[in-house]
Amino acid sequence: MLKKCIAECLGTCVLVVFGCGTAAAIGCDVPGGYVATALAFGLVIVAMAYSIGNVSGCHVNPAVSLAMLISGRMSVNEFISYVISQCIGGVIGALILKIFATSGDIDAGLGANGLYNDNVFLSILIEIILTFVFIIAILGVTSRDGFSSVTGLVIGLTLTLVHLLGIHFTGTSVNPARSLGPALLAGGSALTCVWVFIVAPLIGAALAALCYKYLDN
Repeated sequence: MLKKCIAECLGTCVLVVFGCGTAAAIGCDVPGGYVATALAFGLVIVAMAYSIGNVSGCHVNPAVSLAMLISGRMSVNEFISYVISQCIGGVIGALILKIFATSGDIDAGLGANGLYNDNVFLSILIEIILTFVFIIAILGVTSRDGFSSVTGLVIGLTLTLVHLLGIHFTGTSVNPARSLGPALLAGGSALTCVWVFIVAPLIGAALAALCYKYLDN
């Protein structure tokens, strides 16, 4: 379990550094910024899936772990340990970005999420939909041993897909740990609304798990 927790912490840290770091360094408003950021998040998951996937399953996301818990693929104790490790990894990743930001090369927002047009309800709805699509793809591709060779690629591409749409609206969370770390370090409005990007992905994950359980029976 200790090795699994270290792997989850490391994977989430890398996700925040490279995913949020790309968003903060390049900016999503410049030409190609959306695509670059979306690819960064997706490619990190591909890299981590084929490096730590054999250790912990490479959840690196409390929403993924919740879906696995609901699906009966992990215990409550494992779930709690994973989530704590992921949140610690998210904060460490944000701390690294904060150090980079002192040079002036990284936006102080650290790639944190934000409400779409200051609309809480719409932001929650968007995140639920994005997370639902992401999680149901994960549950599907990890449900059969025959898919194991392409699992990381499918999950990474799906994360890229949801980012391509979601960045415009909320910056795309679909991952409470990814949102929590940058929000804690950036503060301000990012911290005020971070609850949206914790609650909505968890709701989306739960709905996806319940839906997939029904479809797969």
